[in-house]
Amino acid sequence: MIDLGKEAAQLAQQPSDERIRGLKRIIPCAMVKAILKRTKRTRHCSRVPNWLMVWFMIGMGLFHADCYQQIFRWLQAFRRQQPPGRSTLCEARKRLGIAPFRLLWKQVVALLGTATASPGAFYRGLRLLAIDGFVLDVPDTENNARIFGRPGGRAPGAFPQARILALCEIGTHVIWHFLVKPIRRGEIKMAAYLLQFLQPGMLLLWDRGFVSYDTVATVVRQGAHFLGRAKTLLVFQEIRRFADGSYLSKVYASARQRERDQGGILVRVIEYTFTDPQRPGQGERHRLLTTLLDWRQHPAQRLILLYHQRWEEELAIDEVKTHQRGQSVLKSQTPAGVVQEIYGLLLAHYVVRKLMFDAAVGKNLDPRRLSFTGTLNILRARLGACPRSATGITQWYADLVMEVGYAVLEPRRDRVNPRVIKRQVSKWPKKRPAHRCYPQPTKKIRASIRILC
Repeated sequence: MIDLGKEAAQLAQQPSDERIRGLKRIIPCAMVKAILKRTKRTRHCSRVPNWLMVWFMIGMGLFHADCYQQIFRWLQAFRRQQPPGRSTLCEARKRLGIAPFRLLWKQVVALLGTATASPGAFYRGLRLLAIDGFVLDVPDTENNARIFGRPGGRAPGAFPQARILALCEIGTHVIWHFLVKPIRRGEIKMAAYLLQFLQPGMLLLWDRGFVSYDTVATVVRQGAHFLGRAKTLLVFQEIRRFADGSYLSKVYASARQRERDQGGILVRVIEYTFTDPQRPGQGERHRLLTTLLDWRQHPAQRLILLYHQRWEEELAIDEVKTHQRGQSVLKSQTPAGVVQEIYGLLLAHYVVRKLMFDAAVGKNLDPRRLSFTGTLNILRARLGACPRSATGITQWYADLVMEVGYAVLEPRRDRVNPRVIKRQVSKWPKKRPAHRCYPQPTKKIRASIRILC
C-alpha cells in the first residue's frame, strides 16, 4: 500500500527554485533547462537535478568562500533534510560537464552599454573594449599540474595556474568573451581567438604585449579599430607628420617586407612622456599605435587620455580575483572542473554587473560609479528573501535594484598606486614531490606514546 503522507513529505524536501528564480531576469531558468535538454543532460536526480547544479556553479561564484553544503543552503529555502554531501555535489558537477555552460554563456552574456545610459562605454560612436589576461591558482593535483602547468622561474610555482584572456566592455566592466588555457600559453597567441568576435564600430584598447602584425591585421580585417601601446624598440618609419605631433607609419610582418614596403598596414603613431615627477613613467618615452588616422577628429592628447581607460579592465579583473573569489585557490580538483568553475565565476560576475547596470539606469548614473563589492554583498544578503510568487519576485527585484542604486562611490581621484607585493617569505621548506604522498601513522596516537624514564 502506498503511503501518500510519506511521499508528500519526501516531495516537500526536494530542491525548489524559489530563490534561484529571483535572478531569472538575468539568466532565465527556462533557458537553463532548454540548454540542458539540448546538451542531453536530462538524467534526473531528485536531490541534485542538473538545473540546480547550473545555479550551484554560479552560486560558487557568488559565495566562493563558503563550502559546498553552505552554497547549497544559500540557494535553497529551509529544508528539514540534510543537504547533499560534498561527494554527491562533486559527482553531480562531473555529470553536468562543461558544454551547458558554454551554451549558456553564448546566450546570456551580452554587451550592455548604450550611448545614453553608459556614455563611458563609447568614444565618438565607437564601443570601447579592452583585452587583457590574468591567471588563477588551481588546486595542486597531479592532473591539474599536468594540464595547466606551473609558473616558471628559479623553481616551479607552488600551484598550477590557468591563464584567462578576456574581452571586456570598458563602460560596464562586462567580460564579454574569454578563453582558458594552460599557463605556458602566451596571451598574444590566445588573442587570435578573441579578436574574431570584434565587430565594425568597436575600438579595442590593449597593452604593449599584444602588438604584432597578425593582431593588427585581424582587427583591421574585422572592420574594427584599435588603440594600443607599443614597445619603443619597434621600428616605425615616419611617412607624414601631423600638426598634433603624431605621424603616419606602417606595420609590417617582417623587417624584409619593411625594407621592400610590401604588405604594410597604415597606422598612426603617437609618442609622448610625462613631466610630473610624481607620476610613474615620468621622463620615459611612451608610444601609442592606432588605426584612427584622422588627427583632427582624434587629436593625439585626446587619444592619450582615452588609452588610460584600458585600466577599467584591470579593475574588472580585480573584481573577479579579489572581491568575488575571496581566496587564492579555486576548489576544483580536475581540469574539467576548473574550467567549469571559471565559467561559474564569470557568469556570477555578469549577474552582479547586470544588476549594477539596471540600478545605474534607474539612477541615471555611470555604472562604474556603483560599488561592485557593495552590490555583491547586497545580493548575497537579499537572495534568501526572494518570495515564491511571480508578483513578489518582480517587487523583490525592483527593491534589490533600488538598494544597489544607493551604493554610489565617490568620484575617483587622480592617483597612482605602486605595483608591489606584500608577502612574507615563509620559514617552512618548499613542498617537494616526496611530500605529496606523505607517510601516514600506523598506530593511534595513544598506542604510540612511550614515556621515557
